[in-house]
Amino acid sequence: MEYACGCNSKKPNAVSVSGNKLLMNGKPFLAKGLRCSNALISERSTNELINNLDLYNRYGVNSISVYIMGSRYGDVKGYMKDGDLDSQYAERLARIIEQANQRSMMVLVGCLYWGHSKAKYDEWTQAYAERAIENTALWLKINNYRNVILDIDNEGMAHVAKGFDIEKLIKKAKDINQECPVSYNYFGAPPEVADLGVHFSDIATEKPYIESEGVPENAPGGYWNCYSKERRRENCYMESEYYNYIRIGVYTDDMKEDQIARTRKHLDHGRGYMLASTWLQCVPPYGPNYHPGGYGSAENPGIRWWLEFLHDVYGPYCP
Repeated sequence: MEYACGCNSKKPNAVSVSGNKLLMNGKPFLAKGLRCSNALISERSTNELINNLDLYNRYGVNSISVYIMGSRYGDVKGYMKDGDLDSQYAERLARIIEQANQRSMMVLVGCLYWGHSKAKYDEWTQAYAERAIENTALWLKINNYRNVILDIDNEGMAHVAKGFDIEKLIKKAKDINQECPVSYNYFGAPPEVADLGVHFSDIATEKPYIESEGVPENAPGGYWNCYSKERRRENCYMESEYYNYIRIGVYTDDMKEDQIARTRKHLDHGRGYMLASTWLQCVPPYGPNYHPGGYGSAENPGIRWWLEFLHDVYGPYCP
C-alpha cells in the first residue's frame, strides 16, 4: 500500500528542547520512529535504510535511531580503540543523517552499547569513553548536523559494566556541542545536565521523553530474551553458538495489540515512541531489514502492520 506525501525538503533542520517539549525548527515535534540500530553494519544496510526513508515518511515515521557502537549481534566497532570515530562507519552515518535532514527527520545517534555486543573495548576507562563522546559531539558540530539527538549510553550498559559516570559523559558532549540535545537512558530521573529522557529513564514532567526501544511487553519469555533468542539447554538466557535472533519479525496477535496500545499511550500523551524489532535489528544473512515486510506472521514476517496502524491513526509525515 502506498500513501501520497510530498514532504522532501533541502533546508537545514534543527532539533532542540524547550522545557518539556522537543522541537524541530522551533515547532513542537513528536517523535514517531524506528530503531535501526545496526544500520551501519554494511553498505547494503545503510543504502537500504536510506532508500526506504520516503516510504517511512508516507507511513508517518519522522525519526530513526542508529548506533555507532553495537548493537547486539551487529558488533559494529564505530569507534577506534583510542576513541576516534572509524572513518568508514562515520561516512555511512553521515549519509544517513544528511538524507534524514533532507526529509526533516530526526536521527537518534547512539554512542556506547556495552551489553551483549563484541563491539566494546574491555580496556576502556572513563577517559576513553569521554574521548569517544567528545569526538562524536565534535564531529556533529563540525558537520553542522542539527537534526540529531545523542543517546550516550544505551540502557546504562557501560555504566553497569565499567562504572562509567553517565552524567560526566553527558556533560562532555554538552561542553563540546551545546546545540545538540543529549538524552539520558538509565534508571531514575534524568539528571539536570540531560536535555531529555529516553527508554530506561523515568518520565519526568519537566523534560521531554521518548520510548526509544518500544517492544510488546507480553511476548512469551520476554521479547529480547526467550522469545527472540535461541534456547540453550534449560536456560533460555544463555547464548548458543547461533549468533542471531529467532522469530525475526514474527508477532502473535496479542503482541501486536500490546505494541499498538503502548504506542498510542505514549503518543497520545505527547511522548515520542520508536518501534524496535528483530526485523529491523537482526544481522546477516537475515537482515537488517529496512523494507516494511509483512504482517508479522511466520509466513509473512515484518512490521508493515505497525506502520499501517501509525498511518491510519496519525497520518503521513509531511513537515
